[in-house]
Amino acid sequence: MNKMILIALLLCVTLLPVSAFADDAKARSIMEKVDARDDGETMITDMEMILIDRNGSERRRTLQTYSKDVGVDTHKLMFFLHPADVKGTGFLTYDYDDVAKDDDQWLYLPALKKTKRIASSDKSGSFMGSDFTYADMTSRDLEDYDFKLLKEAEVRGNKVWIIESTPRSEQVIDETGYTKSIGFVRQDNYVLVRALHYLKKGGKKKYFDVQKSELIDGVWVNLEMTMTTKQAKQTTHKTILRNSKVVINKQLDDGLFTIRHLEKGL
Repeated sequence: MNKMILIALLLCVTLLPVSAFADDAKARSIMEKVDARDDGETMITDMEMILIDRNGSERRRTLQTYSKDVGVDTHKLMFFLHPADVKGTGFLTYDYDDVAKDDDQWLYLPALKKTKRIASSDKSGSFMGSDFTYADMTSRDLEDYDFKLLKEAEVRGNKVWIIESTPRSEQVIDETGYTKSIGFVRQDNYVLVRALHYLKKGGKKKYFDVQKSELIDGVWVNLEMTMTTKQAKQTTHKTILRNSKVVINKQLDDGLFTIRHLEKGL
């Protein structure tokens, strides 16, 4: 081989991202099963959101949520019902299966009578003051990550795989706000029950934990989950989400998942 060509090839290999060589076939297979897990054609829930600051003070919000599979995509709609300062606020998401398309998200603010489209650059921001981001409100595209199976363990008596997820680009890091995540996946049902997210800014970490789940009409549903933000060992904020009155596979009209209905409200 021509010496200059060989040098050029070696240079190209050197310049490839380290993560390009870090993907683990078994870990990816597990995450594909997580992504493909049956979550029902539609779902309706009552949700309670509890926001807890570093001093332990709580703010409570109630919501109605809807989701529907539309072809290979998923549409989600949330309405805030209480308290008065957030009542009527709506959030609409189109979660696309096509990795080439950015998910669409819109937030309706009744006080301004205005619908705001959430830009990709804003998706790492806090969703309605919670520890969840706008990016957390959609599923991740597996092609954006390399996966590594770290080990097996137990969470609340259930065997889990512990899998490290590393973004393949700075764009994904900027959009999610996470430089790396460690996920705990139950081996019996492929539900993500715990995760540790490393934040890009501020040296903080976020801890996701499913504290209660239940099999409802053949679908595993998270009934209580938390997201806790910590600086070192100090909790700076915590969010609790509780789902109740879960209805699976009830027929929902596609017209429910539109900006017009978002602005109209319940």
